[in-house]
Amino acid sequence: MQKPAPPPRTETRKGLLCAFAAYGLWGLFPLYWPLLHPSGAAEILAHRMVWSLIAVLAVLAVTRRWAWIRPLLRQPKRLALIVLCAATISVNWGVYIWGVNSGHVVETSLGYFINPLVSIALGVAVLRERLRPAQWAAVGVGAAAVIVLSVAYGRLPWIALVLAASFGTYSLVKKQVGLDGLESMAAETAVQFLPAAGFLVFLGATGRSTFLSAGAGHTALLMCSGAITALPLILFGAAAVRLPLSVVGMVQYLAPTFQFVLGLLVFHEGMPPERWAGFALVWLALALLTWDALRTARRGRLELRAAEARARTHGAAAATTTAATATATATATATAPGERLNTEVTSASETPEVTAQGQ
Repeated sequence: MQKPAPPPRTETRKGLLCAFAAYGLWGLFPLYWPLLHPSGAAEILAHRMVWSLIAVLAVLAVTRRWAWIRPLLRQPKRLALIVLCAATISVNWGVYIWGVNSGHVVETSLGYFINPLVSIALGVAVLRERLRPAQWAAVGVGAAAVIVLSVAYGRLPWIALVLAASFGTYSLVKKQVGLDGLESMAAETAVQFLPAAGFLVFLGATGRSTFLSAGAGHTALLMCSGAITALPLILFGAAAVRLPLSVVGMVQYLAPTFQFVLGLLVFHEGMPPERWAGFALVWLALALLTWDALRTARRGRLELRAAEARARTHGAAAATTTAATATATATATATAPGERLNTEVTSASETPEVTAQGQ
């Protein structure tokens, strides 16, 4: 006997908890990478790749999700896209770790704040998508923010721009691959594994590895980098199947907000007035995007409800017409019992079909 499905409200609550946990963990990452000193950013990145694959393989072994591998190996185009995904996310991870450990936590948060704007720009440039007026306004405000922040920093905020561009490209390519989060991460880290492992062997052979030379605690922290990479992804996957896309899109700003607050309060990075002005423009652009997304989603729901109502009305009318026709036919052929039976059977099978199509 199967257990009854949990009520939708319970599933939504679980989805929200998973989403907040996933983005909360991503937002707290700046507290973790400095703990791995004296390892450099390149060594941390290589360990993250190696131990991420081990962590994901352990999850796949527990859940027995191996069926996707064989069909994937027979599709060279998807494999090429996975290699591209692995390359772009490697750039993203590497620049992020370097930025955090070099005292640029606030700028790394900026990268993930402007990521939606970069994704929209990529959609226009690559996919030839058409933007609504509010989206064009958001992109324009975002471009103005980059100019203001360039003046504030005395240079282009290249860390933020590389993070946003690499993650936007990664998301664009990942859509074409069509794998779930866990499977996608397994495939990407499988591509990363050999170069990362080779680099770690090189560091060890040249005496520059800190894996075994900085104490057992340091070794354990490097090994845990895989688990802390996989855990938020698993939580995000659980949230994505339980929540509307609009809700997930709102919660995504939690991670850069956490990073921004950590940069100010924990790492004590400076925020002169001109940087506040630049960030204010970014937040204004995101507010425009959010407002436009919520308005579009609401309009879509109203149109869907109206279409369903019209379909129900049409279906009921069609069913009534069919029933009336069947009754008239049966009456006309009442003198032929065999023909009457055939007519009634045909009518009974057609009526539900019309109603189902209308619904």
